[in-house]
Amino acid sequence: MPATLTDSDRAASLHQPSPERAAWRIALSCMLALAIAMGIGRFAFTPMLPLMLQERLTDIQHGSWLASLNYAGYFVGALSCMWLRFTPTLIIRFALAATVVLTLAMGLLESFAVWAVVRTLAGVMSAWAMVFSAGWGFRKLGELRMPSLGGVIFAGPGAGIVVTGLLANLNSTLAWPARGGWLLCSVLALALLVVIWRTFAADAPTPAKTASATKSSAGTPAQAAAHAVNHGSGESVVPVTVLYSFAGFGYIITATFLPVIARQALPGSSWPDLFFPLLGLMVMPGAIIGARAPLAWDNRLLLAACYLMQGLGVGIGVVLPNVAGFALGSVLVGLPFTAITVYAVRECRRLRGDNANGLIGLVTASYGIGQIVGPLAAAPLVAATGSFTAALLGASGVLVLGAIGFVWDWRRSLEHAP
Repeated sequence: MPATLTDSDRAASLHQPSPERAAWRIALSCMLALAIAMGIGRFAFTPMLPLMLQERLTDIQHGSWLASLNYAGYFVGALSCMWLRFTPTLIIRFALAATVVLTLAMGLLESFAVWAVVRTLAGVMSAWAMVFSAGWGFRKLGELRMPSLGGVIFAGPGAGIVVTGLLANLNSTLAWPARGGWLLCSVLALALLVVIWRTFAADAPTPAKTASATKSSAGTPAQAAAHAVNHGSGESVVPVTVLYSFAGFGYIITATFLPVIARQALPGSSWPDLFFPLLGLMVMPGAIIGARAPLAWDNRLLLAACYLMQGLGVGIGVVLPNVAGFALGSVLVGLPFTAITVYAVRECRRLRGDNANGLIGLVTASYGIGQIVGPLAAAPLVAATGSFTAALLGASGVLVLGAIGFVWDWRRSLEHAP
C-alpha cells in the first residue's frame, strides 16, 4: 500500500520553503558572507588607510606591509583549506565571527605589531570564508537545481567594498578618528552575521538519492562542456599559472591605495573617497555578467580582454588625474575583477577536466603571490619618486604583458592543434 502522510509530515512540508526561495536564501547568505569576509575582512583597509595616514597612525611603508601581510594571510589560508577537516558550515561561522572580532581589534588597538598579527589573521579568515562559502553555496544550489544563482554569490565582495567605502566616507565627513571607521565596519559585519547565521546551520547527512541528484546536477551542460573541451590534450599549465600572477600584481596597487592616490591628485576634493565604492559597485554586475560568457569563447582571449580592461583602468588615473579619469578607472578595474577568476578556473578545467582542483589551487597561489608583491614593490617606488605614477604604470604594464601572454598561448595552441 502507498505510504500516507501524517499530520506532522503535512505540517512540516507547509513550513518548508520552495526550492527557488531556498536557493535565493543560500545565494544571498553566501553573498553577504563574502561581503563580510572580503569587503570588510580584506578590503576595508583600503578606504581606512587615508584616515590612518592623516592621523599619522602609520605611513605608506608600514601601510604597505600591513596590506601585504593581509594578502599573505589569504595565501596561507587558501593553501590550508586543503587540510581542514571540519564541516564547511562550522568553518564559515568561525571565520566570519573571527572577522568581526579582528575588525573590532583594528579600532580598539593602536600598535603596528598587533595590527600586523590582526591583518594576517584577517587574511586567513577571509580565505576560509571565501573558499568554503563558495563551495558550500554552489553545492547547495546544485542540489536545488539552481546553479545559475552562483553569480550572485560572487557579487558579495563588491557589495562589501561599496558599503565599507561609504562608511569610511561618512567617517571622514563627520571628522571622526580612524578608530570610528573600524568600529563602524565591525558593527556592520556583526549585523550581517546575525542576519545570515542560521543559514549556515550544520548540514544533515545527505541521502544517497540526493547525493546522486547532486552529482547529476553538477554535470550541467555548461559544466560538462567546460570539462570536455580539450582537457587531456597535453597543453602546458605553465602559461595560466604564471600569467595569473600578473593579475594579482596588476590590480592590487589600485585596490590597496586608490583613495590615497585620488587624495594626492585631488587635494581638498570630496570625490576621492567615492572612487573605491564605485569600483566595488562595478564588481557586482561584472560578477554576474562575466559568469554568463559563452563557453565556446576561448578563456585565454576572455582573460586577455579583462587584463587589458584592468590595465587601462589602472593607468588612466596617471594620464587623466581628475574626477572623470579616476571614475572611469574605477569602472574598468571593477568590472572584470571577478570575471578574471571565473575564466581562470574555466581554463584550469579545460586543461585538466575533473582533475582540475590541484591546478586551481596552484593558480590561486600564483595570484596570491602577485598580491603580496604588489604593495611591497609600490612602497619603495613611492618613497623614491614621491608619487604613485611609476607604480601604477608598472602595474598597468604587467597587465598588458599578461594579456599578450594569453594571446600568444592561444595562437600557439592553434598552431599545434591536430
